[in-house]
Amino acid sequence: MSRTKTGYVRRRHHKKIIGMMKGQRGTRSTLWKRANEAMLKSLFYAYRDRRQKRRQFRRLWIMRINAAARLHGLSYSRFIYGLKQAGIELDRKILADIAVRDADTFRKIAALAQQHQKTA
Repeated sequence: MSRTKTGYVRRRHHKKIIGMMKGQRGTRSTLWKRANEAMLKSLFYAYRDRRQKRRQFRRLWIMRINAAARLHGLSYSRFIYGLKQAGIELDRKILADIAVRDADTFRKIAALAQQHQKTA
């Protein structure tokens, strides 16, 4: 069987990868091997961080709610428990937004949560 060379197929693939790494520093944007390594890592990080982004936002919302609830004499867990008992179905994203943008409304929500807690 005769030997065949890769020809333009390999060059086309290399150009595609190097084009994807445009804007990277140093040899990551010019050398094929370094560009391929960087591309694989960047795609891995992008996939992983699309999932982590949701976790990080939830953590941020919880921190904001906790800080605002403590201003009204409640811990985060007591505040959420009070909301559940009161039947208020606001998710953490909305609660955090209210806590940051509208302190008066959050104060009213916190008062409702405090009222509906069962005393042990």
